[in-house]
Amino acid sequence: MNCIVIDDEASARAIISQLCSNVPSLLVLDEFPNAMQAIKYLNQNEVDLIFLDIHMPDFTGFDFIETLKNPPKIILTTSDTKFAIQAFEYSCIVDYLVKPITQVRFDKAIKKAETKEVTSVSSISKTDKNTLLSDHHLYINIDRRLIKIDIPSIYLVEAKGDYIQIKTEDKNYTVHSTLKKIEEKLPDSLFLKVHRSYIINIKKIIDIQDNSVLIKKDVIPVSRSNRPELMKRLNLL
Repeated sequence: MNCIVIDDEASARAIISQLCSNVPSLLVLDEFPNAMQAIKYLNQNEVDLIFLDIHMPDFTGFDFIETLKNPPKIILTTSDTKFAIQAFEYSCIVDYLVKPITQVRFDKAIKKAETKEVTSVSSISKTDKNTLLSDHHLYINIDRRLIKIDIPSIYLVEAKGDYIQIKTEDKNYTVHSTLKKIEEKLPDSLFLKVHRSYIINIKKIIDIQDNSVLIKKDVIPVSRSNRPELMKRLNLL
């Protein structure tokens, strides 16, 4: 299995890598001192397994997992035992290793990883996906900071060249991304692309008139091809 190690302590990364080197089936592709660097790597590469520290500055292991659309198998590594129950709420987490980690205990975790099946979002039905994500959140990268946004608070996403503007109940954010990329992360139960430049939260619509909708103070055009889907989604009397 191809794997990566994420831990803010260099000594901890070295120990995990050494433990991995004693298991012929494991290949450590890279190590990362923080979640941001790991996320950038995972955007371009696929791995089978992640060794993940829970406690990292400004960004916990659980926060990191929440950013992954289809997380691979994950083994948590930590010196703290109190998060064990929370950890197993995530289907991608296959084991919870408490530091210091022995080779015997490490080997048992690898056996679990080799046998456990992890259900990815892409393999879940459309209905189940909406249920999973309806109360979810996403993280956006602004000035090397990952900012958490509650998905239901988003009422409008607008494409602006190489950027998108995300408007929420509390604040607006400008992010270097595409409309297509964020559309894939938003639940279909709440959001609809009504125009090539706009995605709206259909729960936030105030008024519909001709080929436009009013959300907050924004008047959003609705393309002719997308209007039938919009009307189908609405709870009409």
